[in-house]
Amino acid sequence: MKLTNVLLASLLVGCGGFAGSIARYGMSVLGQRFSVDWPIGTLATNILGCIFVGVITEVALAGEMLSPGMRLLLATGFCGGFTTLSSMIYETIAMFRDSEYLHAAIYMGGSIIFSVAAFLVGVLAVRILIRTGGGLWN
Repeated sequence: MKLTNVLLASLLVGCGGFAGSIARYGMSVLGQRFSVDWPIGTLATNILGCIFVGVITEVALAGEMLSPGMRLLLATGFCGGFTTLSSMIYETIAMFRDSEYLHAAIYMGGSIIFSVAAFLVGVLAVRILIRTGGGLWN
């Protein structure tokens, strides 16, 4: 890969990551307004991020609908900056330290289960739109 291509790809990932990080912070602030002793912002962010990645992946696989640059910007950049495994792990460990073992297990298990389900929802949504001609690419 040429240096100019690497620099452009890096710029796309960085711009997407910047936007994703800002959106992630906004979700965290929003989650704090509605949550009592539960990291709902991180959970919601990871679930939404998985839906986004599912949609982006399926759109990319469906044909020439997303350029490689757009995939870098959206999936690697935005979703990479938006979702956060490290925050989920930190919050889970904090629950363990506070002897909230059941909450920690539910949070960790729920995060994984709902994130996988969210990814599949994104994939299925795109497949349905493509199959039914849902006006997305008309």
